Amino acid sequence: MNVGSGAGTAALSLDQVLYRAPSQPRFGTKLTELRGRTSDFDLVADLGVRIGSREWLRGFATCAALCYAAFALSPTFEPLPGASPPPLSEAELEEAHALSIAPLAYGADTGRRMAETEAVAPLANTPERPTIDVVAMLGRGDGFARVLERAGVARPEAEQVADLVGDIVPLGEIRPGTAMDLTLGRRPNRDVSRPLDSLSFRARFDLKLSLKRIDGKMTIARIPIMVDDTPLRIQGLVGSSLYRSARAAGAPAKAVEAYIRAVATQLNVAAIGADDRFDIILEHRRAETGDTETGQLLYAGLNRSSGKSLQLMQWNQDGRTQWFEAAGVGKARGLLQRPVPGMVSSNFGFRRHPILGYNRMHKGMDFRAGYGTPILAATDGRVTAAGWAGGYGKQVRVSHPGGLMTSYSHMSRIAAQPGAMVRQGQVIGYVGSTGLSTGPHLHYELYKNGAPINPASVQFVMRSQLSGSDLANFRSRLRNLLSVPVGASQQASAAPAAKPVA
Repeated sequence: MNVGSGAGTAALSLDQVLYRAPSQPRFGTKLTELRGRTSDFDLVADLGVRIGSREWLRGFATCAALCYAAFALSPTFEPLPGASPPPLSEAELEEAHALSIAPLAYGADTGRRMAETEAVAPLANTPERPTIDVVAMLGRGDGFARVLERAGVARPEAEQVADLVGDIVPLGEIRPGTAMDLTLGRRPNRDVSRPLDSLSFRARFDLKLSLKRIDGKMTIARIPIMVDDTPLRIQGLVGSSLYRSARAAGAPAKAVEAYIRAVATQLNVAAIGADDRFDIILEHRRAETGDTETGQLLYAGLNRSSGKSLQLMQWNQDGRTQWFEAAGVGKARGLLQRPVPGMVSSNFGFRRHPILGYNRMHKGMDFRAGYGTPILAATDGRVTAAGWAGGYGKQVRVSHPGGLMTSYSHMSRIAAQPGAMVRQGQVIGYVGSTGLSTGPHLHYELYKNGAPINPASVQFVMRSQLSGSDLANFRSRLRNLLSVPVGASQQASAAPAAKPVA
């Protein structure tokens, strides 16, 4: 569109009217453009690829710069300077020691009493307590009177009390660890010991003693404690471990060890199966006070899932206590023990006698041994003769079960008495050269039903066998033990039908 020209007029075109100057780009637009221009410039590059390229060198430079910055900004190991507190004065140091909590070796006085100061005024007289209660403990190897003296009792009175207690219970039978409750009375002055007003302690598992001073004289009273002596029976499955299973069932450790040793006398413990069941009966006492005491193993049973079951009970035969089966058969003994450790110098059979000079039967074996070597019994038996026996010199003869007899000759000294019982391995004499002998040695003979046999050819096993009244008493005792129910001691403890033992 054109407008006529003239003075004071102007002409505009349509393009000029519609034209608008371009505006400034926004911040987001500039950032996008900057990202586009720097997208190919990355400071963090993968140093594992394109080694030696510009990008790799740029990443390596970045890594080196970061490492240097971390090293430059890291703290040093030198101590930081700080203000040191001034040293304490002597008074401040003493006060700090008294109040500090530190070991005494480092100068602290923790637990100590501070020394008195000028402000403390001594008392002319201090009152004493009328009575003092003391608990004394009897130690291992300790004396009864000595315990009372340590508790504050005068020596003459302590010895008097010990004599009173010893008349009822031997002082050596009082167990170590026994606690004694003492009451010390009023004393006339500080220069003498307090008198003993009362003393009470448990002298035995079934007896308590109480001493009191009445009218200036000590009197002692017995207080019986009711005790139930029902044995304790424990049963269970062997499982993976006999020892752990028995301990888990409640058997004491020593009882389990004794049970294993008892079973081992009849069979190999390794042959016990996991499905077998153990049966243990122990001596057990339970007092009315709730205390319990477990004693020795009385019965060892093993009910096997396959094989012969065991029923073992301890019994004393001829002074020897051993485990017997239910049929009255004892432990199997091994072979005859070698009487001396020397070598065999002459065997059983015909030979030329070294002194007599002609051939005759040699009824035994000669063992070369030094003079005075101990001679051991080959197995258990009874000495039938011990003394001089002509050409045999000093001789000991021992009779054994099963018609066997052994003799030991040419001894220098005899250590056994006729009629005495000897055990396998017991010393019965000493090697010598008495009688018809050319030097110190042992002449050992073995007889079977009176006939001499070669000791080297005999291999036998001895078993103790009960008979007569011993067998009847054994079986009666075994029946009584087997009648005890499992856990009988716990059941009996719930009932008050226990008898006091004086």
